[in-house]
Amino acid sequence: MASTVARDDVDIEVTVLLPCLNEAETLEVCVTKARRALDELGVVGEVLVSDNGSTDGSQDIAIRAGARVTNAPIRGYGGALLNGIAEARGKYIIMGDADDSYDLANLEPFIQELRAGHDLVMGNRFRGGIAPGAMPPLHRYLGNPVLSFLGRRLFGKSLSHVGDFHCGMRGFNRDRIRQLGLCMPGMEFASELVVRAALNDYDIVEVPTTLQPDGRSRPPHLRTWRDGWRHLRFLLVFAPRKTLIWPGAIMFVLGLIGTTILTVGPLRVAGVGFDINTLVYTCLAMLVGTQVLMFGAFALIYGHNEGITSERQSDRWIRLVRLETCTALGVLLVLVGLAGSILAFSAWGARGFGAQDLGEALRVVLPSSTCIGVGVTVIFAGLFSSLLSLRRVNTPVASPASEFASTNA
Repeated sequence: MASTVARDDVDIEVTVLLPCLNEAETLEVCVTKARRALDELGVVGEVLVSDNGSTDGSQDIAIRAGARVTNAPIRGYGGALLNGIAEARGKYIIMGDADDSYDLANLEPFIQELRAGHDLVMGNRFRGGIAPGAMPPLHRYLGNPVLSFLGRRLFGKSLSHVGDFHCGMRGFNRDRIRQLGLCMPGMEFASELVVRAALNDYDIVEVPTTLQPDGRSRPPHLRTWRDGWRHLRFLLVFAPRKTLIWPGAIMFVLGLIGTTILTVGPLRVAGVGFDINTLVYTCLAMLVGTQVLMFGAFALIYGHNEGITSERQSDRWIRLVRLETCTALGVLLVLVGLAGSILAFSAWGARGFGAQDLGEALRVVLPSSTCIGVGVTVIFAGLFSSLLSLRRVNTPVASPASEFASTNA
């Protein structure tokens, strides 16, 4: 069969994208497998190597093997892929690794699903088969299952059927993915792509793929704990409602209910007594819940302003935590707390500032001090949210020549 790898003057259907950093040992075989797969399928395509500053001659190896090479100016796995997505000529992009671990010889399942109109086609190594030694046990039995579970729980129906959240081989519609505004330069790019696609209701499917031990003699670029934490952090930051706002709100409400009940007097439930010691912790729950809730609101505002997230209701939170609203609510809470404190001080003065009934005094002092603390927190939260909401307007700066011309006109 005549080669179907595209020339510059031919419409390209598929770009096989390989990020690369010093992959001289395995890059040639990866490019060869991808080119052969395109030829056998009769697909007009290209193999694009996005090089991240290799110093081992990977660029020349890729060109000799028949790939097109582009230099990625931003360091990191995500930086290489972002550059490759921007430079790709194909309607569809299938990304893999340049370490010969993914089955680049079997592109057909990905191409079929992309042609069927799906926006994102995820590979699933657990369904396709993981060869012995291809994936560390910690990744296989803990890291990947836990992160995949969190992804499904945090980001809804679009990911409910995705069993391998971090498979590095996946295909997607180039133009649709470019519309997402991806920006993560590191390993967390893999999570960003899936999460943003899910948040924008993209059509996501999964196909089996295999994983083999990579062919490199050096350690992989992936660092288990560092990159695992970066993936986890990214998932949590992209879901502030479920990780911050709702937990904070629930904690505050439970603390408020407990504080209200215990301020009146001791409580006994099923033979268990709750009194001043419990009141201390219900007040603490109110304070911590307020702070967690506010941090969630900050995350929404920041993500909205920076274009990182696409939260549809972020404008509502901007209105709720603006300085004027928070100041009014915070001052009200501080006044309530001060009123309670004055009441406690008056009761103490009525007894000649002598010995007090500690239990009765704390029933007033603890809720009052908590109201003051929550009020001050809310006031400063409003100030901080206002700072986050400030937007700079970029105005053109006149050149010295134009300034000289205008002053001498």
